[in-house]
Amino acid sequence: MWTKRLFKRITEPVDPWLLLFVLMLVSVSLLTIYSASNESMAKISSKLVSVGVAFSAMWLIANLRPQQLMWLAPIIYALGLILLFGVAAFGEITNGARRWLDLGIARIQPSELMKLAVPMMLAWYFERYEANLRLKHFGVAALLIAVPMILVLKQPDLGTALLIAAAGFYVLFFAGLSWKVMLSLLVITLASLPVAWTHMHEYQRQRVMTLLDPMADPLGAGYHIIQSTIAIGSGGLFGKGWLSGTQTHLDFIPERTTDFIFAVYSEEFGLLGNIVLLILFLCVIGRGLMIANNASSVFGRLLAGALTLSFFTYAMVNMGMVSGMLPVVGVPLPLVSFGGTAMLSILIGFGMLMSIQRDRKLMKN
Repeated sequence: MWTKRLFKRITEPVDPWLLLFVLMLVSVSLLTIYSASNESMAKISSKLVSVGVAFSAMWLIANLRPQQLMWLAPIIYALGLILLFGVAAFGEITNGARRWLDLGIARIQPSELMKLAVPMMLAWYFERYEANLRLKHFGVAALLIAVPMILVLKQPDLGTALLIAAAGFYVLFFAGLSWKVMLSLLVITLASLPVAWTHMHEYQRQRVMTLLDPMADPLGAGYHIIQSTIAIGSGGLFGKGWLSGTQTHLDFIPERTTDFIFAVYSEEFGLLGNIVLLILFLCVIGRGLMIANNASSVFGRLLAGALTLSFFTYAMVNMGMVSGMLPVVGVPLPLVSFGGTAMLSILIGFGMLMSIQRDRKLMKN
């Protein structure tokens, strides 16, 4: 009897469909990392540790009520801003970028926290003013997005800054931002591109130029895109087979366990494998949007929708840059790339989705 109660206690907060799709993506990740790392068990062990930590965090967050998440939202946002200011003042410089903060007991990247803190804060804000939303409230929300985005851009980290901006924009979209305003913002953004170009770092401008003509520097800036597109194309319809990718195992693909792992997967599993992977991503996104649609509060609807579309953005940007359709911005393939920090932040977000779904069930009962 006690084992049954324990099993129910463990599984009650978990959404089974979302968990199933996540586990399938993690399985794909383990297979691909094993091949990409030249069958390194050390990499697999490290990945499994990250998976264990991330799933534990997801389960803990899933046990919280959305009301508790809403109470935590401004605290987490304020903490994230403090840490970002700390990075600007005391952060460690690695490869010319100041993105990490050494707290003594741990080395953290606060920008990852803001991917969750920004949509949480905006969902909290719109929940408070739901009854009398005005254009000024969207202006305040834009400021809440702009401050952390500017701080991350200063590090510099264009990829993460854009992801934070996207997460914030999704909340504005679900909160009912006028199409006229969105169109005006698009026009302003396009008109400001020449000014933005002059303020970009040289390596960022180089990435854009490389996207337009990777063959201009095939052994330098264009190497990543050229080799990844060769790997994707050489996979054909069925792929070369697991552990049999020549571009991978002859060390042509750079960063093949992290940002460019999609090239490894495409080479070994081909177009059909890519279709399966896309279906898994779409299943996660579809389940997340269902949770958002059925949420029992404005906070839950806005947060679930933003987190789900943020996941879509991560996947789209990574696959776009690896296949040569977008500039290289250093965004990992969600749940598939090697790396614990990104997986932790994504699964904490999924824990929030499960919390919102569980609250709906409790409300119905």
